[in-house]
Amino acid sequence: MPLLDAVVEPIVRTALMEDVGRGVDVSAALLGRNARFDGFLRTRRPGIIAGMQAARIAFGLTDAAIAFTPLKEDGAMVAAGEALARVEGVAASVLTAERTALNFLTLLSGCATLTGRYVEAVRGEKARIAATRKTLPGLRALQKEAVRLGGGWPHRFGLDDAILVKDNHIAAAGGVTAALAQARSMAGHMRVIEVEVDTLDQLQEALAHEPQIVLLDNFSLEDLRHAVALTAGRAVLESSGGVTLDTVADIAATGVDVISVGALTHSAPALDIGLDKA
Repeated sequence: MPLLDAVVEPIVRTALMEDVGRGVDVSAALLGRNARFDGFLRTRRPGIIAGMQAARIAFGLTDAAIAFTPLKEDGAMVAAGEALARVEGVAASVLTAERTALNFLTLLSGCATLTGRYVEAVRGEKARIAATRKTLPGLRALQKEAVRLGGGWPHRFGLDDAILVKDNHIAAAGGVTAALAQARSMAGHMRVIEVEVDTLDQLQEALAHEPQIVLLDNFSLEDLRHAVALTAGRAVLESSGGVTLDTVADIAATGVDVISVGALTHSAPALDIGLDKA
């Protein structure tokens, strides 16, 4: 389901406050009260759109009288030069909100577009592309939504969402068996347990404790194939670490179920979008 405005609005409000500072856009104020602006949000490059909701809220919070007319929906695949929305209102208000709206649109559309490229690269395989928690601070909900719009899976949202026993948890607990035993003792019947392993020996040890998901961290292609055969469907297998557009198809071909990619959120290139006068 798309995000509620109640979730997105505080994030956008914080971004506007950061940009407006003491509350006055001194550049836009030079235009006077009567100047009007009529324009279009328009793509410069092809991609998958995300952030229309945030852009609409940015203009609305700045001036409720701004008319924001969407011409494309979040999740739409667009060509270069396509209009995403028409924006009409007092010029000072429109231009005050412009950068904040574009920041959300370009960043989130970049995440969605990169996700779409990864999804396309593994088409025909069962593996799903997933995000990670490597999101920009304060923007997790929006970036996870952008990944979904690009055809990927958001993965867990936060630390309270599922139990993920990582390498440092294993080291602190004294091994895979001890860490999973502790996880089992505290997990209710609704709580999913995933364990990260670095070797096939650790995988074999983990499988004895029946985790729902096993994260195969930085496994070679050969070891991934061995892991799939060894697991034989007893757990969902997630491959992670060093995944790129050049390697993701080969990883998917090993038979893993999920491929998580931090780059979807921490280093997706922005999609070039601008506000052009009509």
